[in-house]
Amino acid sequence: MHPMGDVALQQRDLVLIATALMLLIVIPVLALIALFAWRYRSSNEDATYTPDWDHSTQLELMIWGAPLLIIICLGAVTWTGTHLLDPYRPIGRIAAGRPVPANAKPLEVQVVALDWKWLFIYPEYGFATVNELAAPVDRPIKFRLTSSSVMNAFYVPTLAGMVYTMPSMETKLHAVINTPGVYRGISANYSGAGFSGMHFQFYGMKDADFAGWVARNQGAGGDLSRARYLDLVKPTQTVPVMRFAHVAPGLFDAVVGQCVEPGTPCMSAMMKQDGSDTAGMTHMQGMGTPAGPKAVSPLTTSRAGGAPPGKPGDIAQRSPSAPSHATPPHQSAL
Repeated sequence: MHPMGDVALQQRDLVLIATALMLLIVIPVLALIALFAWRYRSSNEDATYTPDWDHSTQLELMIWGAPLLIIICLGAVTWTGTHLLDPYRPIGRIAAGRPVPANAKPLEVQVVALDWKWLFIYPEYGFATVNELAAPVDRPIKFRLTSSSVMNAFYVPTLAGMVYTMPSMETKLHAVINTPGVYRGISANYSGAGFSGMHFQFYGMKDADFAGWVARNQGAGGDLSRARYLDLVKPTQTVPVMRFAHVAPGLFDAVVGQCVEPGTPCMSAMMKQDGSDTAGMTHMQGMGTPAGPKAVSPLTTSRAGGAPPGKPGDIAQRSPSAPSHATPPHQSAL
C-alpha cells in the first residue's frame, strides 16, 4: 500500500477501487441490520407490525439491482486491471501521463530462487549478485525468473506484485521503480528451514548512482562459473551479499533446463528430440512408430484404401455384431 513504482501504484488503486465498490453494499447492509434490530425490538410497540406482508417491488429492485450493478462494475474494473497489469506484458508507461520512450531498452534481470537466497544475473553488464538487487529509476525492468529446486515467490511490495518461480520453468515480471530508495524484497512462499532469512535489499537509484553500482560489481573479482553455481546452489541460511564480476555464458538458460552439471542434457533438447523422434518413446504405450503393415480398422472393410467399388452391392456387408472376418456359421465361435 506504499507503492514506489507505477505497477505497484496501479495495483494499489485496483485494490482500493474494488474495496470501495464492495463497501457500497457491505456498509448499508450492516447499517440496516442494526437499524432493523433496534426498530423492531420486542419492547418497541410503536413499530408497524405487518405479519402478512411478503413483497415489495421497490425493495426487490433495490436488493437485486444494486448488487448486480456493483458486480458488473467490479468485474469490468478487475478484468481491465488484471489484463493491463499482466506480469508477462511489457509496461506501457513509466508513470501516469508518461509513456515508455520508443528507444527505451528494458533492464533485464535474471532471477534464480536458491535454497535459501536469491541470485540476480545482469546479462547486459555481465555480473551477478546474491541477495542484492538494484535498478535505475524510470527505466523499464524485465525480470526472468526460475527456481533451482522448489517453488518459491519473488516479491518486492513497493515495486510490483508477487510472481512465482518454479524449477524447469521460466516466469516473467515487468515493472518500473519511480522513486530512489532502499526497499525490501522477500520470498513470499514457504520453502523450508531457511525461508525466514530469504530476503534481500532492492535499491532504486538515479542513473549516475546505478552506473557506480554496476562498476563496483564488475570490479568485484569473483567468477560465477557453472562449478561455482553448483556450489552456490547448496542449501545455506542467512547468506550475506555476494558479488560475481563475471557469469558463465548461458547460465540462466542452463538453470531453467536443469543442465548446469557437465554432461547433463537440457530439458529443452530432450523435449525437442522426443517431439521429432517418436521411435525413442516406443517403451511408452501408444507412443512411437508402429512396426509392420498398418492394421485394418475393425470399422472398415478389408478393401479400405483400395479402388472404389463399381456397385454398392459389391461391398461385403456385415451387421454390427458380425465383423467382416466373422466365423462361418458352421464353425463354433469357441
